[in-house]
Amino acid sequence: MRLNSIHLVNFRQHADTRIDFDLGLTGIIGPNGAGKSTILEAIAWALYGQSAARGTRETLRFSRAPARAPVRVDLDFELAGHRYRVVRGLSSAELFLDGAPEPIANSISGVTELLQRRLGMTRPEFFNTYFTGQKELNVMAALGPAERGQFLSRVLGYDKLRTAQLLVRERRKLIVAELSGVRSAMPNPEAVARLLDEQRVRLAEAETRCAASEVAHRDAEAALGIVAPRWAAAQRSRDELQALIADLRLRESEAQARERELERLARELAEVAEARDELDGLATELAPLAALADEFRRFEELARSEGRRQTLMSQEHGLIADVSGLRERRDRVVRAPQLEEEVTERYERKRRELEEAQGALEAKRTEWVRERQEAETRRDALRAQYQDVKNQRDQLVELGEDGICPTCTRTLGASFRTVLEQLEEQLETIAYNGRYYATRIEQLDPMPADVASLEAQRRQLQSEVDTHQRQLARVQSAVQELAQLTHDLQTKQEQLVIVQADIAGLPGGYDAIRHAELRDRVDYLATLNARATRLSAVIEREHGLRAEQSRIAEEALRLGSDLAALRERRAEADFSEQDYVRLREEFEQASALARSTAVALASATADKATAAQGVENATRAGRDLEKAQATFGALERDRKLHDELDRAYSDLRTDLNFQLRPELSDLASTFISDLTDGRYSELELDDLYRVIVLEDGNPKPVISGGEEDLSNLVLRLAISQMIAERAGQAFSLLVLDEVFGSLDESRRHNVIELLRRLQDRFEQVIMITHIESVKDGFDRVITVSYDEHSGSAVVQQLEPSGSPTDILDAAFESAGAEDV
Repeated sequence: MRLNSIHLVNFRQHADTRIDFDLGLTGIIGPNGAGKSTILEAIAWALYGQSAARGTRETLRFSRAPARAPVRVDLDFELAGHRYRVVRGLSSAELFLDGAPEPIANSISGVTELLQRRLGMTRPEFFNTYFTGQKELNVMAALGPAERGQFLSRVLGYDKLRTAQLLVRERRKLIVAELSGVRSAMPNPEAVARLLDEQRVRLAEAETRCAASEVAHRDAEAALGIVAPRWAAAQRSRDELQALIADLRLRESEAQARERELERLARELAEVAEARDELDGLATELAPLAALADEFRRFEELARSEGRRQTLMSQEHGLIADVSGLRERRDRVVRAPQLEEEVTERYERKRRELEEAQGALEAKRTEWVRERQEAETRRDALRAQYQDVKNQRDQLVELGEDGICPTCTRTLGASFRTVLEQLEEQLETIAYNGRYYATRIEQLDPMPADVASLEAQRRQLQSEVDTHQRQLARVQSAVQELAQLTHDLQTKQEQLVIVQADIAGLPGGYDAIRHAELRDRVDYLATLNARATRLSAVIEREHGLRAEQSRIAEEALRLGSDLAALRERRAEADFSEQDYVRLREEFEQASALARSTAVALASATADKATAAQGVENATRAGRDLEKAQATFGALERDRKLHDELDRAYSDLRTDLNFQLRPELSDLASTFISDLTDGRYSELELDDLYRVIVLEDGNPKPVISGGEEDLSNLVLRLAISQMIAERAGQAFSLLVLDEVFGSLDESRRHNVIELLRRLQDRFEQVIMITHIESVKDGFDRVITVSYDEHSGSAVVQQLEPSGSPTDILDAAFESAGAEDV
């Protein structure tokens, strides 16, 4: 992997920083807190996302950037012959390949997963190998014996063998399970052979029974064929006799019905004669009915006219009373229009006075409420400000002089006391102002006297306005009532004239007594008339009844002739019930025998088919047994093969792990000998992967802190070189962050010279340090400083000639930076 460039926008201290990387030794030098390690964090964040950054997403944004300012890291690097460019923001990510305009991944998770697959390492593996800081140098010492071996196996790729072996073992488990399943499902060969023999014997027996059943069924069908025609003829004779008897009974029933009808017709003709005699007697009584009916209708008309007269006279009395009442009410409200003008003038004058008083009251009340709300707002704001400053003061006291400033993220140091005193002064000022506004709120809490006086005046005027308004409403109602009364009076007078005219036009001469006598007489005669009508209807039926009597008498004679013929045929019929019963028994016995032989034949045929199916199933079971035996043999061979693979993977991992410690020790020994000018000749890893330093060939029992840093450094370099060799490609990147630690000046120089000699393996080495004295040993130097004015990092690159070139100033050094 090789880094080409990185561009940071609003990322922590870097407002807008761009760095171009090159081959060789590059030193990034600057004081602590200036933003050197932030560059490495930006590389990690671009490759692996939020899991590689400290804190939350929002803490990544430059502290002086606007709330919605974009946070972006643009990283350009080469890997395995391809050039990648990853652009990552807080809520987006894109990955471009070989300068293509369209991304090959465009989501946060998609970019992270694709980069992890291309790099071939997880984030911890990648940074524990190629990105090394002073705190990470002793990662091996912090692990247990088993964990050290697992760590080396993992970073060197040996865990892939374990993964492959686990896959082999999982496949072997599946094969063993399948073998067990095949074995449990495989039938017993002897049982299969025995079943086949049994089914063949059963088939032979079924074929014998089937042949015997066919002979018996044929004989039974022949016997049934002889009896069946005789039985059919007997059934036809019996059916004909039964039909003749049913027809005879029907004709007898019809003859009896005709006799009953003739008797009914004789009774009805007698009733007709009686009705004719009664009708002749009623004719004399009904003679005056027409004249009485005309007189009764005339009295009905007179009765209706008398009823209308009484109704109209009642209406006349009511209208006369209404006209009198309306005239009295009109006289009472005749002065309403004049009073309306007077009351309206008084009402408008009081209403204007009320509006003026209301306006003055609202102005005074608004001024009072606004002043009180402003005092409450200022008091609440001072409370929040007091709590905020108090929290800052408490946090500052808790952090102490060695803490990080929550605003600029730098160490407080000597400015601790000054900042603390400033916060205390702010607290006192805020508390004083808060007490003032609290007192002011208490003063403004009761209603002022001038506001109360205006409120009382408004209520008095409102009461007077309401009184005048009610008076005006009553007067206006009287004005409206006067118009309505005039209209109603005219209407009532017109109605009275019409009613009086209607009364004068009604006829007279009505006699209620005569009307009642006529009603009783007409009702009586109407009853007699209804009786006469019914009698006439009975008489009118005489002709029809006599015609029907003649027709039924003819039908009775015809039915008598038919009955005589049917009785003669019944006497001549030749049918014996005893012969019919005997023949039926013979037919039923023959039919039962035929059905039983058919059932026996069907049962024998089914047994034969079942036996044949059993032979086929037994034969199929034999073939399935042969297939299962073949499958079992193939699975057994496959299981043995996976057993051999499991043992081979175990042997290979053992050989690789056995060679790991000597090879790693040889590489580390070469590095430590060069770094110490031969003072320490060797560095070994014992069985527990503990580091042992040899001085003049003898193990050194105790080593200093600097020697421990040196040992961890050369071990980490050896691991990185082994990874490069195992990968078979130029893993040329190596990043070291503050690795000089407790090394003296001479060993610092040796470290740089060693890294220079390793450029055939690690062509691009980036070292981050705060030590200025080592910069002459680098091929190029990038300085990082902190600008107090803008609160951002300033990055400059020194060319090999030594002349400084300003790469990017993220602090906006121009005079108008803060305005921008």
